[in-house]
Amino acid sequence: MTYDPAAAPAAADELPVLPTDRHTGCPFDPPAALTALSARPVRRLRYADGHVGRLVTGHAAARAVLADPRFSSRYELLHLPMPMEGAPGELPPAPVGDILGLDAPEHTRYRRLLAGRFTVRRMRQLTDRIERFTADCLDAMERAGTTADLVEAFARPVSTLVICELLGVPYADRGRFLGLVEVIFDQAADAGARDEAYAGLLRYVGELVLAKRAEPTDDLLSDLAAPAPGPGAGDLAVPGPAASGLDDEELAGIGGLLLAAGIDTTANMLGLGVFALLADPVQLDALRADPDLAGPASEELLRYLGVADPLLRSALEDVEVEGELIRAGETVTVSVQAANRDPRRFPDPDRLDIRRRATGHLSFGHGPHQCLGQQLARVEMTVALPALFARFPALRLAVPPGEVPLRERSNIYGVVSLPVAWGEE
Repeated sequence: MTYDPAAAPAAADELPVLPTDRHTGCPFDPPAALTALSARPVRRLRYADGHVGRLVTGHAAARAVLADPRFSSRYELLHLPMPMEGAPGELPPAPVGDILGLDAPEHTRYRRLLAGRFTVRRMRQLTDRIERFTADCLDAMERAGTTADLVEAFARPVSTLVICELLGVPYADRGRFLGLVEVIFDQAADAGARDEAYAGLLRYVGELVLAKRAEPTDDLLSDLAAPAPGPGAGDLAVPGPAASGLDDEELAGIGGLLLAAGIDTTANMLGLGVFALLADPVQLDALRADPDLAGPASEELLRYLGVADPLLRSALEDVEVEGELIRAGETVTVSVQAANRDPRRFPDPDRLDIRRRATGHLSFGHGPHQCLGQQLARVEMTVALPALFARFPALRLAVPPGEVPLRERSNIYGVVSLPVAWGEE
């Protein structure tokens, strides 16, 4: 898709671009300029290549766009709202197995195949193992001393252990994929480096798929890769088709997507969530006093922080949203963090309140592309947060809040590291 400058309004260069500078004095708040733009739930926006599309910041408008099949998720139809190093002028279609960049009916096929494997009941069945992984990480922190980088010692190991357990990925192989996942989500990395990292992740998962067919275990990848009954099924020399209907390339793509998203998104929610609680003693004391608040606290942190932002769609036809006519071909940037701070949906939205009924936030998206792993993320947070603060009642930041490094050039917002201490001051 090529942008035609002649088709842009004359005042296009006067339109706002997507604000990304979070220097608001609070690392948990959206950029101040984005908050200012949120007075109108739908407005025109200038994109990195000059395209004129829309910015959606209102909660109701965001839900409407994300649920409407007239808005496409196909990458090749989208324009990027902010420049990315080495990004092509035109985005390619989604690679095989990347369900995020597909529309119905292709997306529906994959979604139906996977949804039954991510039910609330199935995710809650993992609770005992998540509790064990959490305790193991806390034990290791305690043995190591009285200070730690919470990202490296807790948030990333817990999220990695859990998704590895679900998929059947050997945790011992983490040296082969953790660095690749980091590059994939790094907007500051060159596009070639991101592509190379993605290809490396697919190679690794592809090898694992073949191993699962030869020696299946009780996990999601083995389930998806299990060969259909018939001559040659399970024979690696002449592999039969998977009973799921997925070929090897699809299995590698889906497995790579689930592995990367399961590590990075949850790790950053845990790290940033702990940071937010340590920065708000009133809310932290409430959670420590009543561990039953872990569920509402996790939901409120998801709303308050909104780490996966923004979401992009392309209008397939003219659509009116909140009284604004979005033209066919326009890219729509849905700001999750702005929608989650919409005072029309969440009173006093800039205040962290772990007793708030925060359901309805858009941190997992909405509509057909709503996050498959949302129930798993909820269970992880509900288990990990109270366990951390119960084990270390004196847990605190080891540096001033302003010195905590932030992931400001990543598709997933969070902290690069979170230095903490729990010994005597």
